[in-house]
Amino acid sequence: MALIFIRTAIIFITLLAVMRLMGKSQIGEMQPFEFVITLLIAELACIPMADSSIPLLYGVISILAIFVLHQIVWLIDLWFKPMKKVFCGKPSLVITKEGVDGYQLRQNNLDVTDLIESMRSAGYFNLDDVYYGLYEANGSFSALPKEELTPTLPIVIIDGGKTDKKNMALCGLDRQSLDKFVRAQGTKIKNVLVMTVDGNGRVYFQENKKPYRILRCEVKGGW
Repeated sequence: MALIFIRTAIIFITLLAVMRLMGKSQIGEMQPFEFVITLLIAELACIPMADSSIPLLYGVISILAIFVLHQIVWLIDLWFKPMKKVFCGKPSLVITKEGVDGYQLRQNNLDVTDLIESMRSAGYFNLDDVYYGLYEANGSFSALPKEELTPTLPIVIIDGGKTDKKNMALCGLDRQSLDKFVRAQGTKIKNVLVMTVDGNGRVYFQENKKPYRILRCEVKGGW
């Protein structure tokens, strides 16, 4: 029992020292390569703590080796800027003044619903509340907001050409009335990148590869 406690304490102190040396990004929002290194360190630390038959030195050396690799990658990133994209990726501009960029969303394995959730977490509830929105290399969402935000809560009706039946029922739209509304805009549901509706009937409507439009429609009640 005492041996396990001592081994765990040594690993803990080693990990604490290494994480402090790696900088604040290791305990905040991490770049992809930093996240991989953190996972490796956690796995390497568990082995000597759980199995007393493995020499403790093996675990310490493995953790220090990961630290050395981290420093090498950090120096390459610092001295050769083109390599930053290789190790860390690059920001993705997913909202412009023309609306949502469906291609950039697909490149990041996201859909409009994911984007809206990220916006809500950042304090923006409407897709047109920002001039520009982007996902940073570490996955966080950043935005340049407009001067005035729309004080409503929209729900997604169409996402990537697919309808949300639950949200349609919430705002009193059936498939027939939705088809009619979309046809009035000169297109089909399958060609719509995103359509949201708020409780006042305000519609954010955007076709694939086209600028968004703000429209109006009748909704059942409000929310």
